[in-house]
Amino acid sequence: MKTFLDHWRRIGWDDAGMQIHAKTARDVEQALNARRLSRQDFMALLSPAALPYIEPLAQRAQQLTRQRFGNAVGFYLPLYLSNLCANDCTYCGFSMSNHLKRKTLDEQEIINECQAIRAMGYDSLLLVTGEHKTKVGMDYFRRYVPLIRRYFSSLMMEVQPLSQEDYTELKTLGLDGVMVYQETYHETTYQRHHLRGQKMDFAWRLETPDRLARAGIDKIGLGALIGLSDSWRTDCYMVAEHLLYLQKAYWQSRYSLSFPRLRPCAGGITPASLMDESQLLQVMCAFRLLAPDVELSLSTRESPWFRDHAVPIMVNSVSAGSKTQPGGYATGRPELEQFEPHDNRSPQEVARMVLKAGLQPVWKDWDSYLGRTPVTD
Repeated sequence: MKTFLDHWRRIGWDDAGMQIHAKTARDVEQALNARRLSRQDFMALLSPAALPYIEPLAQRAQQLTRQRFGNAVGFYLPLYLSNLCANDCTYCGFSMSNHLKRKTLDEQEIINECQAIRAMGYDSLLLVTGEHKTKVGMDYFRRYVPLIRRYFSSLMMEVQPLSQEDYTELKTLGLDGVMVYQETYHETTYQRHHLRGQKMDFAWRLETPDRLARAGIDKIGLGALIGLSDSWRTDCYMVAEHLLYLQKAYWQSRYSLSFPRLRPCAGGITPASLMDESQLLQVMCAFRLLAPDVELSLSTRESPWFRDHAVPIMVNSVSAGSKTQPGGYATGRPELEQFEPHDNRSPQEVARMVLKAGLQPVWKDWDSYLGRTPVTD
C-alpha cells in the first residue's frame, strides 16, 4: 500500500528550493489574487520575494481565518508524562546523552497534574513523553490514558511513532488526536541529527500520519522543526506537500499545523538556517492561504510580542502557561525541561490578550451529549 514516502521520493529537495528562490514579485502578486493556491503559488508566498508583501498577505490570511473559524481561539496545554528517552538527538533536552534527572509520572502524580491543569481552566490536553517504548510505551498508555481521559474533553498525544494497531487501540481508550513532527524532510540532515534509537528510522516516522489516518484518528498534527535543516523554506514546502497528500488520501481526518523554531535546551545546537519573526509570520500566512480550513497552532516557544500579533491574524490554537517537564504543574519543578518556553505568561493573561483582540478564548471542544465522557473532578 502506497504512503507519503512514495510521494516524497518523487520530490526533489534541491529543485524545490531553487524554484522557491526563483519566484518574483509578479509571482507573489498572482498568488495573492488566486482563489485557490497552486503549489507554485505557495512557493511564491514562501519565497524571499514575498516578504515585502507581508501586509496584504496578512490581511488575506486574517480574512480567511475569520470566514472559516469565526472569532474562536482554542486553548490547550501539554502534559509531560516522562522525560525518559531511548533516542540520541542533537537538538532535544530529553536526548539520552544529556545528563539530567529522569522522571516518569506515576498514577498519583498524574492525578495531581490533571487536577492542577483543570484548576487552570483547561479542558484540552496534549500528552507528551520522550521516546522510550518499554518504560513509556503501550503498557503505560493503556494504564493511564483512560485515567487522564476522565479529566478532559479532548485528548491529544505527542509520543514516539506507533503501529496502526496501537493507534486503533488508543482511539478506543479516548484518544482524539496525535501530533507527529518529521523534524526535517531532508533525509541526510535527519540522519545527522538522530544518532541512536528508533528515531533514526526516517521512513518509519515519515509514514506515521498514514498509519494514524488508517487507524481513524480524528486529528493529525504535522510540522517541521524550523532551523534544523539549512533551508527552512524547503522544509516548510515539504510540510505543505505532506498536508496536501494526506488531505487527498485520507479526507476523513482533520489536520493541524505547528511551526516550532529551535529553542534553547540542554545540549542544544545552533540553527542551520535562521527564520526571524517576520518570516515566521510570512510562512504562517502562506499556509492559511493554502489550507483555509486547517488549524494553525502556536506554542509558547514564541515571544509574547509575536503571539500577541500573530494570533489575531491566522492562529486557531494556542498553549499558555506551559511547563515542559514532568510534574511541572503540581510541583513547579524547574528542572528536566525539554526546551525553554519563551512566553511565560499565565493562561489568564493570554486569554485577556485574545479578548482584547476581539476574539473568544475556547477552553473546551466537546460536551458529554456529543458522546464524550463527562469530566469528573
